[in-house]
Amino acid sequence: MYGTTHTRRAAGTVAALSGLLFAALPAQAAHAATTPANPGFESGSTGWSTYSAGGQTAASFTEAGGRTGSTRLSHWSASAYKVETYQYLSGLTDGTYTLSAWVRSGGGQNSAYIALRNCGGAEQRTDLPPTANGAWIRLVTSVKVTGGACTVSLNSDAHAGEWANFDDITFTQGTTGLSVRGGDLSTLPKNEAHGAVYRDASGTAGDAMTILKNSGMNYVRLKVWVNPADGYNNKARVLAMAKRAKALGMKTLIDFHYSDAWADPGKQVKPAAWAGHSYSRLRTDVYNHTYDVLNALKAQGTTADMVQIGNETNAGMLWPEGSTDNWSQLAGLLTSGANAAKAVSSGTKVALHLAKGGDNAGTRWWFDNAVSQGVPFDVIALSYYGYWHGSLSELQTNLDDTASRYGKPVLVAETAYAHTLADDDGLENNVATASQLVTGYPATPAGQAANLRDVMNVVEAVPNGRGLGAVYWEPAWTAVTGSGWDPADPSSGNAWENQAVFDYDGKLLPAASWFSHR
Repeated sequence: MYGTTHTRRAAGTVAALSGLLFAALPAQAAHAATTPANPGFESGSTGWSTYSAGGQTAASFTEAGGRTGSTRLSHWSASAYKVETYQYLSGLTDGTYTLSAWVRSGGGQNSAYIALRNCGGAEQRTDLPPTANGAWIRLVTSVKVTGGACTVSLNSDAHAGEWANFDDITFTQGTTGLSVRGGDLSTLPKNEAHGAVYRDASGTAGDAMTILKNSGMNYVRLKVWVNPADGYNNKARVLAMAKRAKALGMKTLIDFHYSDAWADPGKQVKPAAWAGHSYSRLRTDVYNHTYDVLNALKAQGTTADMVQIGNETNAGMLWPEGSTDNWSQLAGLLTSGANAAKAVSSGTKVALHLAKGGDNAGTRWWFDNAVSQGVPFDVIALSYYGYWHGSLSELQTNLDDTASRYGKPVLVAETAYAHTLADDDGLENNVATASQLVTGYPATPAGQAANLRDVMNVVEAVPNGRGLGAVYWEPAWTAVTGSGWDPADPSSGNAWENQAVFDYDGKLLPAASWFSHR
């Protein structure tokens, strides 16, 4: 159900729920099938057995308002409830299978998830996110079946009045997963130099990168500035950080800003050394700088696995010459960077990066221009912060459409969320008030973890395996004096510490556990 559209169904309707079994019944009693029957929960469908059970199973019922057909499955009760709706499948060929389901949820449950269980190994599940404005979101979960049988399971453990909807179930051969579970650790060296201390979840002090790697992080993103005032995020620092990452068995994503400081949608300032250069010279600058950094990485045995040519280039880069007001020139600059990356290593993936996570129209416009201008790229990278870039359903629409439209894998190259609204250094944080938060995700350690979990689950659900993963932005940028945002001002503070995945005592937060998501 959703909002005020819910209609309480009578027990007779519950008993007539076609083809679904409830937790009180043994799975072996189910009708044997190799694919789910009545996946859209449509009334009157044939080929299903009908079951009902006592207790809280009345909280599971069909009602009008399907995503595609006329009917959906709903979980709801006026009192606290715990219910499982499931179907047993048999006669399966052993192998890997993926459950896909469209879901909606009001949020707040103790747990609400889709799962595959009794498949010959550990249960696999994916949690339902809270959804906005009645939007449906597609979730997936995969399992390796041994023994020829598996149970499709839809679950809610909820307080009174909390609801979840399910529709359009599929169970098909194949697998899903995220190959990129990363973090941007660009500021870590500066934090360490100014005394930052990091502790794992048990409170033991240690190296932040190692702690994160042990939590499952497998990619380190590192930004490159040309000649920064503080000497951080330059070529030498990136080389050192890449050595640390590779020594831990982690991959690297090198993020070229083509600036001496921050480049983002609101500013794309040329490096001082390039300030008076013509457009033609800027193309050479981009090529040479990109080649120089990447070739040095290769020479020390840490070849970049992925490269961003520009950072959040919504309106272009190296303004004004590389503005989107002159797409042919922007395309030339992007192509110079991409060509340099491939000249160093043909195996390095080239990503183009926008801050348009939930903006499908804007993403299409930008990449349509890039494609028409012949810009080469391998990966579409998008920033997604739920408090800036739309709802999860809008993110899913954009990821799905872009992956299909351009035939490329997609990556959430930046995401983060607050674990508290408290300030730790006197500089107001980017997310500082309750009004800035995303509904359903409080500024708590659990809310931060749920937000990262749900972003990753949306990326994982991109069809045809084109969802690469997600990179958490600056998970180790805690507040320490001297490690501020402005490279030219040592006294500048940190507006991000409440979105790190270490708390104000330097202890690892629960969100980091999602780096182990497969």
